[in-house]
Amino acid sequence: MTIKAGDKMPSGTLKTMTRDGAKDITTEELFKGKKVVLFSVPGAFTPTCDAKHLPGYVQHAAEIRAKGVDTIACMAVNDVFVMNAWGKSSGTGDDVLMLADGNGDYSKALGLEMDGRGFGMGLRGQRFAVIVDDGVATHVFIEAPREFRVSAAEYVLGQL
Repeated sequence: MTIKAGDKMPSGTLKTMTRDGAKDITTEELFKGKKVVLFSVPGAFTPTCDAKHLPGYVQHAAEIRAKGVDTIACMAVNDVFVMNAWGKSSGTGDDVLMLADGNGDYSKALGLEMDGRGFGMGLRGQRFAVIVDDGVATHVFIEAPREFRVSAAEYVLGQL
């Protein structure tokens, strides 16, 4: 079943890179008592993701935080090392938390997995954004195939 507004975010564990190496981060740690914008891309370094999606959130991070958002998080079905390298090359700094959903388990839990085998990408997560308030999805923006509009930073900012 696909996540929708009003649903509690499913439990899960993602990975992020810290100064001390790769670290598990539970969804409870990520969402409890916080307002979070979680956006997902089909893959790090892929054309739209790299040229538009992640850069938009980096560019608008201060405006998004000014709307009461505690964390902006980018998730992809890539390993933690790729997500870390992508964050560094994109200059995310502390503005965007880079999260690896290495096996796609969390994308599946959200009902937002995607079969990218036709593109040689295997199973991935769809392009989407979710506004989460204390563990509850208040807004869910899922892109149509090959679209990039409702999960963009500018659109999400307008919904906050």
